[in-house]
Amino acid sequence: MPLAHSVPTTEPTLVLVPQVPSLEQRAAALIEVILCSDLPTQLLIGATLGALGLSSQNADGSLRLGFVAALMLLDTVSLMGLIGLFMMVRGDRPRDLFLGTRAVMTEARAGLPMIALAFAIAAATLLSIRLLMPWLHNVTTNPLQQLLRTPADAGVLALIVVVAGGVREEVQRAFLLNRFERWLGGPTVGAVVTSLAFGAGHVIQGADAAIATGVLGAFWAVVYLRRRSIIAPVVSHAGFDLLQVLQLLAIGSAAR
Repeated sequence: MPLAHSVPTTEPTLVLVPQVPSLEQRAAALIEVILCSDLPTQLLIGATLGALGLSSQNADGSLRLGFVAALMLLDTVSLMGLIGLFMMVRGDRPRDLFLGTRAVMTEARAGLPMIALAFAIAAATLLSIRLLMPWLHNVTTNPLQQLLRTPADAGVLALIVVVAGGVREEVQRAFLLNRFERWLGGPTVGAVVTSLAFGAGHVIQGADAAIATGVLGAFWAVVYLRRRSIIAPVVSHAGFDLLQVLQLLAIGSAAR
């Protein structure tokens, strides 16, 4: 009786082919990025506040704190609403995008030393620019300094930088990075584009400050992409901004 020979069977191999975004998906993502870039919302809100009679400047030409506070807080509400709407339409889960799988308190503790690291990055960038390209220091007095006339002003500005800076901008950054990662060229492209835009948004403080802010934006983008949670960047960003407010308050007090 001949021995039975086993016949090798070949299992079909599943090959995952990366899905290339369609033109429609890219266009939709690009529209979301533009609408959530701050530019459309701030222009619309600023124009509305002006039409209601709220001027952006005081009689001496300095920035008016009430206008800045209204603009930034209303823009925060508008931007959060837009992001929430776009995520709901696409079926995105906010926890997955903004918190990931890491514990919130663990991420908050991780963000604390990043406050000092962000401050060191900004200081090193500004010092390098002052030494190598001093002509980029084209604004001698930070316009935000003009907002601090009383201790109460410092409290209002502190609220603005925490809510509209630390929280809103990191929610916005995570959302935009997600759109770039999925449909617009990848996370590296997203980090570069959002950091350039972040720096350009602070050009009123000077070219050197805009560059330093862009570098900080890249730092917080990398932190988010590595940790997939906004908590550490929020803590770092808010803490850095609060230190900036304290620094401006100290400078103003010394000048008086």
